[in-house]
Amino acid sequence: MESPHARKTSSGLNLPAGMSGTSLRLDTLSGSSSSCSDRFIPCRSSSRLHTFGLIEKASPVKEGGNEAYTRLLKSELFGSDFGSPSPAGQASPMSPSKNMLRFKTDHSGPSSPYSPSILGHDNGFSSETSTPPKPPRKVPKTPHKVLDAPSLQDDFYLNLVDWSSQNVLAVGLGTCVYLWSASNSKVTKLCDLGPQDGVCSVQWTREGSYISIGTNLGQVQIWDGTQCKKVRTMGGHQTRTGVLAWNSRMLASGSRDRNILQHDMRVSNDFVSRLVGHKSEVCGLKWSHDDRELASGGNDNQLLVWNQHSQQPALRLTEHTAAVKAIAWSPHQNGLLASGGGTADRCIRFWNTTNGHQLNSVDTGSQVCNLAWSKNVNELVSTHGYSQNQIMVWKYPSMAKVTTLTGHSMRVLYLAMSPDGQTIVTGAGDETLRFWNVFPSAKAPAPVKDSGMWSLGRTQIR
Repeated sequence: MESPHARKTSSGLNLPAGMSGTSLRLDTLSGSSSSCSDRFIPCRSSSRLHTFGLIEKASPVKEGGNEAYTRLLKSELFGSDFGSPSPAGQASPMSPSKNMLRFKTDHSGPSSPYSPSILGHDNGFSSETSTPPKPPRKVPKTPHKVLDAPSLQDDFYLNLVDWSSQNVLAVGLGTCVYLWSASNSKVTKLCDLGPQDGVCSVQWTREGSYISIGTNLGQVQIWDGTQCKKVRTMGGHQTRTGVLAWNSRMLASGSRDRNILQHDMRVSNDFVSRLVGHKSEVCGLKWSHDDRELASGGNDNQLLVWNQHSQQPALRLTEHTAAVKAIAWSPHQNGLLASGGGTADRCIRFWNTTNGHQLNSVDTGSQVCNLAWSKNVNELVSTHGYSQNQIMVWKYPSMAKVTTLTGHSMRVLYLAMSPDGQTIVTGAGDETLRFWNVFPSAKAPAPVKDSGMWSLGRTQIR
């Protein structure tokens, strides 16, 4: 029933009293007249699409665009018919502009192999999906073998463990040197220096057949490791010889008397040169891999670099604030030297020995006792004392930590690496030697697998 106050217009609309039909008339932007209606549906021909950037125009090609994703999105928004072009090259009524949601312009040539129903195909986006990042290398957190080493001294300035290229481990225990074969776990007593002397350092030659021993009385002894026979005894130091370093043909020895002696096995003299530069005990010695430079560290907090033809140090690096025992030359880059400082310093520092510049410094948080560079990958391992007694593996040059290993209850003063470069052995004043698989093999980056030669049990080295 109609309202008594409404009246019907000529167009058939019921209007309240006092309202004329002209008040509802809507004029288009083009100025043409239009019939009145209770809904307004805009006409695209009169819409200002250029205001919103929706009209078709050339757009620059953008890197990283994904045409398949664009087609899929358009199909979902405008319907499945959008995938095929309209006749006469005109845009589909459902999509007035091909520029909408565009990531990059179409290229002339064959159409994309991706169809709008791409989610139903196996090939999908597989060709454009980035490769997932490689998971970090797994390093076992526990040692795979532990040896008891009675009387292994807790002395920061000594170097009592070395691993030969023939896979034999030498350990100085008290007055004796013991050899442990990694291939069959056989233990051999090499020598006993007697009650008046003691072992302060051991170092194999590079070929692994002869071993040098530094003694508490200042001697340097050369032994045939295969025959267990002493070949030679050399003097020259006034007190204990705590560090030794072989290059291809020369042996350098460092002592508490602050001197470095160079010994040549081809001559009868005890030593052929004396290097004077440290003001306190020499506790670190390493030859560069090309035999051209010798790095020495001392209890005077100095790191010195010597060349072959000078009696004076070529570099005197004094940035460390504690004793420098830990020294390692990079096998991957000539002239790259790493050094570690004691308790008051705690830093690993990297040097370019061609110009003496410090490249980087990392505070490890505890005393740095040893450094060794992996020959298989560009990483290095450090062992530590006060206050955490940890072993750390680092990537170079980022110095990102690969892993931190714990297990020793005292300072990890001794470190040596297996000839294949995969296993390290660490020694501490807790009188244990612990074997850790920390580096991958030279050929494959897979974690090292335990072999049958290793026993998970605990045995004694003497």
